[in-house]
Amino acid sequence: MPRFSVIVPAYKVQAYLHECLESVLSQSYPDLELIAVDDCSPDACGAIIDEFAARDARVRAVHLPENQGLGRARNAGLEQATGDYLVFLDSDDTLTPDALRAIADRLKETGDPDVLVFDYARTFWSGEAQRNKVAVQLTEQGPAPFRLEDRPGLLRVIMVAWNKAYRREFVEREGFAFPPGYYEDTPWTYPVLMTAETIATLDRVCVHYRQRRQGNILGTTSRKHFDVFDQYDRVFAFVDARPQLAQWRPVLFRRMVDHLATVFTKPDRLPRGTRAEFLRKARAHYRRYRIPGTPVPLRTRMRHTLVHFGVHRTFRALQKAMSWRRSAVKLTAKALRALRAAILQLHYRVQLRLPLRDRAVFAAYWGRGHSCNPGALESAFRTHAPHIRTAWIARPEHHHTIPAATRRLRPNTASYWTALARSKYLVNNVNFDRRLIKRPGQVMIQTQHGTPLKHMGLDLQERPAAARDMDFGELLKGVDKWDHVLSANRHTTLTWERVYPGSYTTLAYGYPRNDVFQQATSADVARLRESLGIPRDTIALLYAPTHRDYRRVQRAHLDLDRVLRRLGPRFVVLARAHYWHEGPLAAHATGRIIDVTDHPSVESLCLASDALVTDYSSLMFDYANLDRPIVIHADDWEAYEAARGTYFDLRSFPPGAVARSEDELIDIFATDHWRGSRSAQLRAAFRERFCPYDDGRAAERVVRHVVLGETDLPPVVPLAERHPVPSAAASPTRSPLATVPQPTASQPVTDRL
Repeated sequence: MPRFSVIVPAYKVQAYLHECLESVLSQSYPDLELIAVDDCSPDACGAIIDEFAARDARVRAVHLPENQGLGRARNAGLEQATGDYLVFLDSDDTLTPDALRAIADRLKETGDPDVLVFDYARTFWSGEAQRNKVAVQLTEQGPAPFRLEDRPGLLRVIMVAWNKAYRREFVEREGFAFPPGYYEDTPWTYPVLMTAETIATLDRVCVHYRQRRQGNILGTTSRKHFDVFDQYDRVFAFVDARPQLAQWRPVLFRRMVDHLATVFTKPDRLPRGTRAEFLRKARAHYRRYRIPGTPVPLRTRMRHTLVHFGVHRTFRALQKAMSWRRSAVKLTAKALRALRAAILQLHYRVQLRLPLRDRAVFAAYWGRGHSCNPGALESAFRTHAPHIRTAWIARPEHHHTIPAATRRLRPNTASYWTALARSKYLVNNVNFDRRLIKRPGQVMIQTQHGTPLKHMGLDLQERPAAARDMDFGELLKGVDKWDHVLSANRHTTLTWERVYPGSYTTLAYGYPRNDVFQQATSADVARLRESLGIPRDTIALLYAPTHRDYRRVQRAHLDLDRVLRRLGPRFVVLARAHYWHEGPLAAHATGRIIDVTDHPSVESLCLASDALVTDYSSLMFDYANLDRPIVIHADDWEAYEAARGTYFDLRSFPPGAVARSEDELIDIFATDHWRGSRSAQLRAAFRERFCPYDDGRAAERVVRHVVLGETDLPPVVPLAERHPVPSAAASPTRSPLATVPQPTASQPVTDRL
């Protein structure tokens, strides 16, 4: 008896059926049967199903003699099912990778409930994916399993059959079956949830719900949408036959009214000339099932009025009035924004005529918080050049990261333009606003934010997938404003001067953000791990993948849940998504997967971790300064290199072990190759090439040279004489701990990160 019976009814979906069936059979959890029901489809669906059945013994082909509709086709699959749990999948949708494994694990955790509700994402022809907007209802926090009255918010999740797994014995005992009609999910889903003794949730996208351009049943104009009335009659008949469910009548009534109003207001559902008839039937249903005194939420009161009184023309008039009001508000707001922008630019032009001041303004990553090389330099300005007042430009949500001694500036405000016009020093790791006018006497420090593995600057002219709509002329105008550019190694110096040609001076002093790796102590590491919630005596892996230019929609390349299941309880993962990634790298953070995407300091995360797992992120060059293990997951190197271009083959000169698949990565950690002698040799060669200057005093050198005008700068400490703080996992093996004295700042290192 298989664990899952996956039931897929098919009708006129030959273009999508192959992908659907393949998504089931390629699951990493193989204990399943796939029941594919050909609902007498006039296209090639039947032949495709037979081909899959001939190829894989887990596929059972069912051919119906005549077209019966989606509900009855599902019932035909139900009759054939032998699995412990039933999973329905529409034939133009797909299961996400490892979905059944995640469902099986959650079923086991929650004691095999009657129903498990999981999440989905809408996928569009453009490649865009949008997760369910009420996914918060699927949280796994709190007791599980539970009954519907414990979590009534589940009724806000889309009422469909395909976002749940059902215990087959429960379905058979209660005699559930799908009725005929357009809206067959309605009288199935409500009774199932109300009747289930045990329910659990899985906060993970398990289904990709395809949004077809044309051909979607519910988007078809037809009188068949009148079927919604019969389906709600079935729902209320079910409740009437079971007095113990009477408490749900008010909720079902509100859901019905919302549903009827949705069908009525959608412009592409009801044929011309049928709207008045539909509204009359809706009003009759309202009166039939309304419970006097039932409160109506304010946000849906207008819809209830429409259905209750059948005020079609009044409703339309209100809709048009509200639409006109929204348009007027938008036009007014646009005009006010234009006026404000003009006033600010006039203010800026006035400020440009006033004298420069001994001040420095800093920014990083297009308005993010105090971080990266500019963050380390800002701290160094306050330490080594205290006569220079500093300010930081960031969006309001990042102001909490800015030190108290530093002035906070919001982008595109009067104070922002004043600072750009009158500050002597301008520091950024990307370009400032293109409207900035570089004044004589101003000094701009371009810190950059990493050692280049991937192609950058002018090299992207031949990489349209990566360059997108980059304006290379505008890029060079920005380069012409730079006075100094920081570099961490010879490779970076040669690359920057070629791809960003300009008259600036390269400062090969190292990257200031890496200073902390030489300055931190073991006590700092312990405090950081505690603040992140890393359990004692565990190995913390920092997983930080980079952006893929060849994908419109970014996705995680590692199933972190599976990796940790295979590695066992001694490992935890700090998961940090790239700032262009649409969401977290794991479906949900747990005690062993800690989402650190929004943590303000990646340097803190490096210090707290015991090893780095990445693909092609420049973070590897910085992390190598810690002399801790690095593992490269290069499962798509060819595609990445073809789209973006790289300056060397990372697989031939890696900073540690290289995995070409998820299983290889698991094996590297399971066998301890990640910290073996070969890994140490590779890391030593990598550090020799890419970490010559990062000895903990890069920021000091920049300030002493650029601000104080000194030429006799602190000499670079050779690699062999550096002692970066050891990881928590390595600390017990080092006696005594190798540390360096704290810098002469007023706060500890961890407070500055």
